[in-house]
Amino acid sequence: MRVVLAVGTTRTATIDGISAAGADADAMVHTPSADAEIVSYGEPVRAPVVPVSPTGTPTPALVTRAVRDLMDFDVTVVDAGLAEPTGAPTVTVGARPGGDVREEDPVATAHGAFEAARQFGRALPDDAIYLGESIPGGTTTALGVQAALGERGRSDSGAGVSSSLPENPVERKREVVAEGLAASGLDEGAAAGEPKVALRRMGDPVLAVVAGTALGCLETDTAVTLAGGTQLATAAALLRHAGVERTLALATTSFVAADPSLDLDAVADSLDLSVTVTDPEFDEGDHRAFDGYLAGEAKEGVAMGGALALARAAGVPMADVRDRVLARYRALPDLS
Repeated sequence: MRVVLAVGTTRTATIDGISAAGADADAMVHTPSADAEIVSYGEPVRAPVVPVSPTGTPTPALVTRAVRDLMDFDVTVVDAGLAEPTGAPTVTVGARPGGDVREEDPVATAHGAFEAARQFGRALPDDAIYLGESIPGGTTTALGVQAALGERGRSDSGAGVSSSLPENPVERKREVVAEGLAASGLDEGAAAGEPKVALRRMGDPVLAVVAGTALGCLETDTAVTLAGGTQLATAAALLRHAGVERTLALATTSFVAADPSLDLDAVADSLDLSVTVTDPEFDEGDHRAFDGYLAGEAKEGVAMGGALALARAAGVPMADVRDRVLARYRALPDLS
């Protein structure tokens, strides 16, 4: 079993109030690079920051790495448009950093990256993979892709996506998406049945790589679990518009499932997703490393939901996962 982690950037993340994936804008651009290093090595080795939210909540990469310590699964990192280099070994598929979704053509490399990732997925030798992501601002671009596909509003609230922030800035995201549609000359639903168009005009390079990799794996009967929250559910929508009809698996966290701005059951029903929700029981951890998650920060990312599902399926106690998270946390000088 292998975890494939697509890491990249979009300038959409620099829009005020959009993302908590970094202590500030300067640090945020390094977040995916550092996440890849933490999952690969246990700590940043080249990235100059340890990814934390503005209130100090550590990156979900720490949780994924903790599970890897306990289970020793393989990890492959795909450079899906990094703006800053990473010290982690990566696969290259021709993706470039994404622009601001409010621009006319924010992901010019979407078509090529999607197809290269598709070939990468077809070539993977594993029987099963878990697909995750790290990209600040990714829920906003996911909402943009949903709008372009005509798939927006798959919940009673109409949010369509979750958020790394405690209060989902839904109205701000909708404003950004509306500006993006106008800049691209698209009506909502204009890219239905054309996933690569939706990705190029309203998405980000990570979504292109995740969707392409998943499609390639499915074409060769590799079992795929989309390891994440609403960004990975958006990847499922892209697969539907690419003609995939089989039930798709999504593994996410209890934090996404509890998000009041999202009806996860409605999303699952409309996209025919088999959803696994895992609670890491951080409320029993009694440590500041867990407090932000319990307050609604982070919620998901860096395949955390998939890693926790793997741990649960293998019978690994969540107490062991929490202990390992704290050991990794305390070993990071910026967080100790």
